[in-house]
Amino acid sequence: MANTTDLDLDERRRIVDAWVATRRRIAALEAEAAELLVEQIALHDADVAASPFHREAIHRSMVAEFSAAGHLSKGSVEFAFADAQALQAHLPAVRASFASGAVSVQHVREIARAAAVVAEAIRNRKVDATVMELFEAAVLVVAEQDTAARTKAHARQVAAALVGETLVERHRRAAEERCVTVKSLDDGLALLTAVLPEWIATAIADRLNRMTRAVVRARDNREVTPLPWWFDDDGEGIDPGDLSLDDPYDSGVIQGADGDTFATDPTVEHLPVDTRTWAQTEADLFTDLLLTADPSVAHGDGLDGIHARVQVTVSATTLTGADDDPAELDGHGPLHPDIARDLAGRNTGWTRLFLDPSGMVVETDTYTPTEGMRRFLRARDRHCRFPGCRMPAHRCEIDHNHDHAKGGKTSLDNLGHFCRSHHTLKHPDIPDTHRWNAQQEKDGSVTWHSPLGRDYADPPPRRVMFV
Repeated sequence: MANTTDLDLDERRRIVDAWVATRRRIAALEAEAAELLVEQIALHDADVAASPFHREAIHRSMVAEFSAAGHLSKGSVEFAFADAQALQAHLPAVRASFASGAVSVQHVREIARAAAVVAEAIRNRKVDATVMELFEAAVLVVAEQDTAARTKAHARQVAAALVGETLVERHRRAAEERCVTVKSLDDGLALLTAVLPEWIATAIADRLNRMTRAVVRARDNREVTPLPWWFDDDGEGIDPGDLSLDDPYDSGVIQGADGDTFATDPTVEHLPVDTRTWAQTEADLFTDLLLTADPSVAHGDGLDGIHARVQVTVSATTLTGADDDPAELDGHGPLHPDIARDLAGRNTGWTRLFLDPSGMVVETDTYTPTEGMRRFLRARDRHCRFPGCRMPAHRCEIDHNHDHAKGGKTSLDNLGHFCRSHHTLKHPDIPDTHRWNAQQEKDGSVTWHSPLGRDYADPPPRRVMFV
């Protein structure tokens, strides 16, 4: 591939810069739209004051008006009004940042949700009103420099640290709202939604992911492809056109003697070659786990040994019950301390991490880091170190920022967790015009150098602490 000319690089940089500037203008326009909603809220409050018995009807009418006029869903409009009200009521600094385009509407939504915890504590006189100013200052430091997803996790941490027990109580109340719902979709599909505690949902998703990987790996490693089921023992074929529409095998699902269905087995001789995508395989595993308790006896014990994993960081004082500070469900946010203690008590997979400044191994001559270094890196990084990525560390790869084959050391200041998709950005097989480079700085941040010559820094994950 020919080298990209300087003129071409300038054009690419111009496009990126123009895109960033346009996004800021969009955010500023979204802020203007929010200000209009603030004006509407004032009119709404006046209407409610005049007719307090019709509060709900007034609100529903207002939401319906804006929903119809803006071609938006009811939920989207309600969220927009809630965010605008939060900005007007107790988030003046976020409001100003939004108006300048420094944060997006997605950032505002996550900040407003986290701020509700602080606002509730203020109303209940559990904390002083000035705490909201501290909340805004701490959150904007991240929001103006990072993604909405990371802002969400950071804002929840800040709120938890500022209000203490309120988060624990909030999680306890929220757990009472767990439920399962089904919503019909088009073409014979349905949306099955389960509202669960976050750590449970994360564990379910992790187990499904690892089971799917095992199924796909077993499928890809097969040396012999069995004959499709419509071939008899002598190899004589049966015309698929002769099959009955009522034949249970036509659907690609095996029906057991008890009427149970098994959709996950890629090796059973009755099935054609398994060509399902990753998402389809994961959906079939989800179905089998719920309907048959096991993902099909044909898999043997291979999948039975796969258990869900969650990555949790918790202080020793919380673990022993000396305090109720929230633990951290890495990659997601605060975790109820009782849940963390329960997991620690029943799970043998927990690893205790002791950091000794005089005893920590920070470098090795081998390519592979020591187990102690791995534990330190998992605790330090918590997730993929590409800007904005939230993939938990246990699902990432430890990478030499400076390639080991080119002299890079196996040391803590040259190692970091990258998820597979971001790790491949640095792969030497990628042409120079598209390949990224990563460099770890002295403060622990990782600077990514793009093919356009732009630098994107990912600061070390923050631990919220107030002393």
